[in-house]
Amino acid sequence: MEKIGLFLCTGCEIGAAIKTDGLESLAKKGGAKSVVMHPFLCSEEGVAAIRKAVDDGSVDSVLIAACSPRAKTAEFRFDPLKVSVERIGLREQVAWSHPHGEEDTQMLAEDLLRMGLVRIKKNILPKPLAETIEKTVLVVGGGVAGLSAAKAAAGMGHPVVLVESSARLGGSMAGVKDAAPEQPPYGELHKNTIGELISAVQGNASVRVLLQARTVHIAGQPGQFTVDVESPSGKETFLAGAIVQATGASPYDATKLGDLGYGLTPDVVTSVDLDRMIAKGEIRRPSDGKPPRRILFVQCAGSRDPAHLPYCSSECCVTTLRQVAAVHRDLPGMECAVVYRDMRTPGQMEHFYQAVQEQPGSMFTRGEVAKVEKGPEGNLVVRLKDSLLGPDAALQADLVVLAVGMIPNSADSEAIRALRDARVGAEKGDSDVQRAHAAKVAEELAFHEGTEILNLEYRQGPDLPVLRYKFSDSHYICFPYETRRTGIYAAGTVRAPMDAAQAAEDGWGAGLKTVQCISAATRGEAVHPRAGDISVADFSLQRCTQCKRCTEECPFGAINEDVKYTPQYNPMRCRRCGICMGCCPERIINFPEYSVDAVGSMVKAIEVPDELDEKPRVVAFLCENDALPALDEAAARRLSWNPWVRVIPVRCLGAVNVIWIADAMARGIDGVLLIGCRKGDDYQCHYMTGSELANKRMENIQETLTRLKLDSTRVRILEIGRNEFDRIPQIFAEFEKVIEETGPNPMKGF
Repeated sequence: MEKIGLFLCTGCEIGAAIKTDGLESLAKKGGAKSVVMHPFLCSEEGVAAIRKAVDDGSVDSVLIAACSPRAKTAEFRFDPLKVSVERIGLREQVAWSHPHGEEDTQMLAEDLLRMGLVRIKKNILPKPLAETIEKTVLVVGGGVAGLSAAKAAAGMGHPVVLVESSARLGGSMAGVKDAAPEQPPYGELHKNTIGELISAVQGNASVRVLLQARTVHIAGQPGQFTVDVESPSGKETFLAGAIVQATGASPYDATKLGDLGYGLTPDVVTSVDLDRMIAKGEIRRPSDGKPPRRILFVQCAGSRDPAHLPYCSSECCVTTLRQVAAVHRDLPGMECAVVYRDMRTPGQMEHFYQAVQEQPGSMFTRGEVAKVEKGPEGNLVVRLKDSLLGPDAALQADLVVLAVGMIPNSADSEAIRALRDARVGAEKGDSDVQRAHAAKVAEELAFHEGTEILNLEYRQGPDLPVLRYKFSDSHYICFPYETRRTGIYAAGTVRAPMDAAQAAEDGWGAGLKTVQCISAATRGEAVHPRAGDISVADFSLQRCTQCKRCTEECPFGAINEDVKYTPQYNPMRCRRCGICMGCCPERIINFPEYSVDAVGSMVKAIEVPDELDEKPRVVAFLCENDALPALDEAAARRLSWNPWVRVIPVRCLGAVNVIWIADAMARGIDGVLLIGCRKGDDYQCHYMTGSELANKRMENIQETLTRLKLDSTRVRILEIGRNEFDRIPQIFAEFEKVIEETGPNPMKGF
């Protein structure tokens, strides 16, 4: 970039906090061709001044020194193919968080300007992807979620191919007579409308339904997936722009619930069995075909149990309420007893719960089933513990119904990949031990073979990654339909436990996400969380050492590899997180406006005072998704922090390359902070594994510090939620004490 224009806002207290004329001279010295100061740069007049400079060609890059890059995004949005734009957050990082008119505040502003100038000099205008994009949406699974997704995508004008493995559509709801109320009146059963949904999909000319079919191979990337499907009519291949996996869930295996009486007698059945009876209009005891006088329902049968399913299956309570209501309707006078740990009926379902409770013959009691025995008259005796009915209560019943939980119909692709890699490694050996190990791995792999669903051609496995309970991994906090495979969306009970109403909503959401993805691919843009980003990574493969770190660590499977382990980049799968850039030891991966060199140059641009000045310097790499918003919020609330800190926003902590820390230490920087999203079960990094990878790389960072003969306490990695803004000043203050105790960086002056 040769013609840099600095546009400096003096409003929002910036002009009062610093000497702006000093910044003007510094900018021209640093290579800015022009400097424009404006009291309200975000106003129509201010933005017009920037546009005029861009349109008449007087600048080819715009450096905006004003508010945070997260603020006024619409006002400061310019054509990325025409002009490079960088922003410096003088308002939040200087004017709102530090004393006005002080030397340290001025030095901070000047450093931020130097960093912005060197950063924008390194920027390269991105080249847009010009690809042919397929508009068809593939939906795998024909239950409530899959049908809803197909209807949504077709309604938005996209052709849809719906692949269902069974001979009929509707999934688990196809065999159910009634539905829990989804709209008023909430106190009574509603008609199951799955038939109407099936008819709507089958009657839609834009939807093609393939029954008794399965996907045998999927290759490519969003907008360009190549799909192979086998069905009774043979094998066919077609293109798809995006995919919804809505393969549903299956009931938990009741044969594992012998402690609840299953297998003791035919009269202990599952909720699925009872639904079949209700649908046929024949509620009978399997043992003798007689109508039962009392039915006892056992909740959480296998759910919320470490020995079976540790999680709540979500829909079991409402299913039982629906069945109790149906029994009272079809067999007036029938007694129904429900033994529960907790009745979970969120939202309007509480009205339904109350209505069922009030029906004659309904009895609900909290407790757990200790044992189910055969009674003396051919009935069943259910013994309870921790019950509201007493410590050793027992209830008699003619039929016991176990409200079994659900298991997602997913495939553990990472386990399959690991076994395949292990088999390849083992087969290379020629010792008896290695051959025996290879045989064992092959046996384990054979157990998994055939369980694949999507059969993706991804280096990281043939299916969607799954969580520890085998539900398809998705970003459950911010982007619930976004899986780790860009353009492939999970919906319904394969994603999380839910009832039919939630599954329908999930399907609509996933269907709309496919349309959004295809639209983004048509424009060459990334999807969440860097929605709209048109840049793609550049791989200098001539320097690649085939270490495989980028192919293994990319959270989204954007990088395959050939037989020689050379990376094969799929740009439309890429989320532009930069994790590949952070992990590459050879630093061959860069983005046009986000490169190892650009960020490294920002570190080197910081003025490091002499040791005698007693003004330490700390570089803080803050992820743009949680840490930077937290800092902005702290500033908005006028919290202040140490003026030693120089903040560099990064896309993800996983994108931080170790060389930046080495450069900081060699430059004489006294300490480095890395602050990013939380990891773990209760929170998620916006790029799934970025924070986790950054923590693992701390070992490399420690090696770097040891090589430079520096104290390891000079580098610290922390996690923060964007709502924990009050921790920002605390973190900086605590690190200030660490630096004071450790002393100045001995590399100063070299």
